[in-house]
Amino acid sequence: MRKDTSPPQTSRSGSSGTMREPRTIVFFDHTATLGGGEIALLNLLLALDQTLWKPVVVLGAHGPLADKLRESSIETRILPLDAQVAQARKDSLGSDKASRVRQALSSLQYVARLSLLLKQSSARILHTNSLKADILGGLGGRLAGTPILWHVRDRITDEYLPPTTARVFRALCRLLPQAIATNSASTLGSLELAPSDLVRVIHDGFVEPSLEPDGVQVLEQPHSPLIGLVGRISPWKGQDIFIRAAALVLQKFPSARFQIIGSALFGEEDYEAQVRALAQELELGDSLEFTGFRSDVQNCIARLDILVHASTMGEPFGQVVMEGMAARKPVVATRGGGVPEIVEEARSGLLVPMGDAQAMAEAILWLLENPERAREMGLAGRKRVEEHFTIAQAAAKVQALYEALEATRRRRALSSATKLGAAALGVWMLRRLRR
Repeated sequence: MRKDTSPPQTSRSGSSGTMREPRTIVFFDHTATLGGGEIALLNLLLALDQTLWKPVVVLGAHGPLADKLRESSIETRILPLDAQVAQARKDSLGSDKASRVRQALSSLQYVARLSLLLKQSSARILHTNSLKADILGGLGGRLAGTPILWHVRDRITDEYLPPTTARVFRALCRLLPQAIATNSASTLGSLELAPSDLVRVIHDGFVEPSLEPDGVQVLEQPHSPLIGLVGRISPWKGQDIFIRAAALVLQKFPSARFQIIGSALFGEEDYEAQVRALAQELELGDSLEFTGFRSDVQNCIARLDILVHASTMGEPFGQVVMEGMAARKPVVATRGGGVPEIVEEARSGLLVPMGDAQAMAEAILWLLENPERAREMGLAGRKRVEEHFTIAQAAAKVQALYEALEATRRRRALSSATKLGAAALGVWMLRRLRR
């Protein structure tokens, strides 16, 4: 990651060449863990044009994200969020009444503190990065009078959130933020909104330095191919489907090897125990490896011959799929959510129905039996990422949305000033007529 120790720069504005200080944007996330949304935020911040925008990141806790931001000389502030609020799960919203009251009071206090911070920082825009940050930041931004941009990275559907919560969130997205960015058209559709000047689809971007040739060829070892699934071990990530597909593949390709790269988080250890038991039941033995958590995910992907995505719910975007394509790997991915926006069917990968181990196995076998086509798919995937999904492209689109939000604010301010001036002129005319 780059570390910029140079003094703050100013940008030129207008034909006269006058210098303008970078405008402050406060980025807010309720957590500092390195989940997918937080990694996407980190990548965006590192690609932001800091001659135009000065990022100030506010996090609800200390953690790895805060450390990485400070390593990159990005101003980071911790505004501690009550652990009960920060750790409340989407499926525990029906907890006891006393707990809900405590969380509500704590949240209101937090909103007031966040509002004060926004005023003190003279923020031009508040950019929120998680569902909890959207709500808390939406209220705090409204209280401070700061324009709000929600970056929605989750599909707001009844399968992901309780139905009432999903409906309330969709209603709030029309009331609290002035602008919305979503990480896929699928995510935008789940909000039941249409694209507009201030509502835009901005796909997450891959960090460009990692697009350099890695020297790994697809299916270099056709007699012992390595097929991997990357992501946290969770029921909706489909590790059980992947294991069942692996068992089917091994019947025809007994030398194939499989990896599950990732670990259980957020109290989902019971599911990990279940999938390990399933692997034993299907007698996969040494053919399947659980690598556990890996910080070097790109290196893990580079060693694969085929990358598999097995989610049983529609992904909001599909970051891992994009990473596999960037590494020139043919991908087998489930057809849902934002994934079809990334993968061109039969060109840069194969799409299969969600929850269908048989179809997944058949797609893997087809790639193993057609190594030249698999190689072509890997190369086509790499090209697609370079053309459509780089972090530079994502940052440019986000900054264009900032400018659109700024322009809207200026128009509204001018309109208000015009109305005020017209009213003042009217009062002056009335006084003149009475003389």
